[in-house]
Amino acid sequence: MPSGLSFSDLLNAPRPIVFDGGMGTMLYSRGVFINRSFDEVNLKDPGIVREVHRAYVNAGAELIETNSFTANPVKLAEYGLEASAFEINARAAQIAREAANGRALVGGSVGPLGIRIEPYGPTSLEEARSFYKVQVEGLLDGGVDFFILETFSDLEEIHQALLAVREVCDLPIVAQMTIQEDGATAYGTTPEQCARRLEQWGADVVGLNCSVGPAGILTALEQMAQGTTKRLAAQPNAGLPREVGGRKLYMASPEYMAKYAERLIKAGAKFVGGCCGTTPEHIRRIADAVRALSPGRTRTRIQVEAMRPEDVAVEPAALAERSRLGRKLAERALVTSVEIVPPRGINPAAMLAGVRMLRNAGVDAVNVPDGPRAQMRMGVLATSALVEQVAGIEAVVHYTCRDRNLLGMLSDLLGAHALGLRNLLLITGDPPKMGPYPDATAVFDVDAIGLTNMVNRLNHGLDPGGNALGEPTSFTIGVGLNPGAVDPDYELNRFYWKVGAGAEYAITQPVFDADQLLATIAEIEKRDIWVPIVAGIWPLISVRNAEFLANEVPGIKVPDDVLARMRRAGEKGKEFALEEGIVIAREMFERVRGAVQGLQVSAPFGKVAFALRVFDGIAGIEAGTAEVGLDDSDALGFVPPSAVNRRQ
Repeated sequence: MPSGLSFSDLLNAPRPIVFDGGMGTMLYSRGVFINRSFDEVNLKDPGIVREVHRAYVNAGAELIETNSFTANPVKLAEYGLEASAFEINARAAQIAREAANGRALVGGSVGPLGIRIEPYGPTSLEEARSFYKVQVEGLLDGGVDFFILETFSDLEEIHQALLAVREVCDLPIVAQMTIQEDGATAYGTTPEQCARRLEQWGADVVGLNCSVGPAGILTALEQMAQGTTKRLAAQPNAGLPREVGGRKLYMASPEYMAKYAERLIKAGAKFVGGCCGTTPEHIRRIADAVRALSPGRTRTRIQVEAMRPEDVAVEPAALAERSRLGRKLAERALVTSVEIVPPRGINPAAMLAGVRMLRNAGVDAVNVPDGPRAQMRMGVLATSALVEQVAGIEAVVHYTCRDRNLLGMLSDLLGAHALGLRNLLLITGDPPKMGPYPDATAVFDVDAIGLTNMVNRLNHGLDPGGNALGEPTSFTIGVGLNPGAVDPDYELNRFYWKVGAGAEYAITQPVFDADQLLATIAEIEKRDIWVPIVAGIWPLISVRNAEFLANEVPGIKVPDDVLARMRRAGEKGKEFALEEGIVIAREMFERVRGAVQGLQVSAPFGKVAFALRVFDGIAGIEAGTAEVGLDDSDALGFVPPSAVNRRQ
């Protein structure tokens, strides 16, 4: 068995069918270490792979999987092997067929790309599908009998893998998701929802693998059974890994796995096997245990339509109802804001004194950068809460993707909403190596586009997995825009995607060239994009500061005529240069005022009075005439905090 039988024959057989177990576990035990590509072994040491397959067939596996779980071009690129993707997959299938020798059917193993795809990452659905298509074509060329898509957390990603198979052939597809300890995927999708969607997309078998061990898989499979009429598959790990002597070991015994295989079959599993940590001995015991068993109870489909996010989403609150800033944006009224960095230590008193000055002057909002220049400062959420609750003015929370994983971001955002924070500026952020802690690690689970998608879903009452929150958030969603980007087309494309993801306004990087900003806005309009744009127009404070920005800060352009004006003023004295910087900033705003909806000014070194001088003549702002002194060290290197978060 299964000589002469097809996958369809096994699918309809009146008994359980046994899959194989872990490939990586066995290759590692044979001396293939984790710093090497397991997929390349198909080319370099095919005999080792063949031995593993034969061991599983001899143990009773009727379906074996090719050694190609990570053999997609993206994963192979980590080893410089992306050009060999087709060859590696074809060889993987050939080796498995040779080892099976008619005693087992061969499934082409396809796993995740290892990158985030839209809406939470920069890789488009079409790109992801094209990567999978290369792998699928190689496996098909090598002679697989069916495809097994396994260990996926993201439904949209497994959908693209499934579509790639269907573009190439009509072979059967086993589609398996992986879950966490809470019983849902990393995106919060329940097993029942996964089953519905996979059946809707045309999978022949749906199931679960890897994950949390047999007990967790059993509970989740029982839920999955309620959402589909398709046959079910279960391939759990040999329990949760434990660290022993610096190695991760899976401790579930073959006897324990066999006992749970019986329980999985009684819960409705047609196909059972193993994943990480399982060996031919585990599969032998599973095969022995299930040989005499019949399939579990007959299941009837629960008649519920497959849910898509838009089916359960709610309409978000109107922009004008979310915050005072949101109301002004919705009414197309002029928005004014000042950027103040969080304090370096634990005492926010000086910062809050400046914030109160802004409130009393009539400024609409305070922008709070998130770890500007990758330096240690008070956390952005705590600072923003102090700004609103103590000083009584709205904060615009700059939130970067650098420091938190997806789960941490969700926790932060839900907490921010509970604290009353409503205005966000979503930024990818610069890597820590730019700051004083170059050895600190960065996360970048998603970029600004993915984060915008995520917050937009929260505003529709959905988590990233499409599950209802119970109550939607009501954030005003802002993003960054850099008119001085080195690659303008790339910047505009990203901006287009941000708006498509749900951005409702944008704040520009510091701009000192009115023509550059107007040209960028004209290009945006050509692409039929419209969201309110708040211009970052900030004062130069000295000749040295102007030259520093012009020559040493990427993405910022200071025109020659502006540099000349600052030099002439500087020759008269630093106070004249200060005044000239303010005049230039005012002139800049007057030139672009008809094309933007607001003005953001930075407070150099936290000196709010200086920032307020830029607002002279703007209705509703009492700028005052406070004297502001800057010493020579101040005048040298002031960079507006947001200017360093260039990764928009």
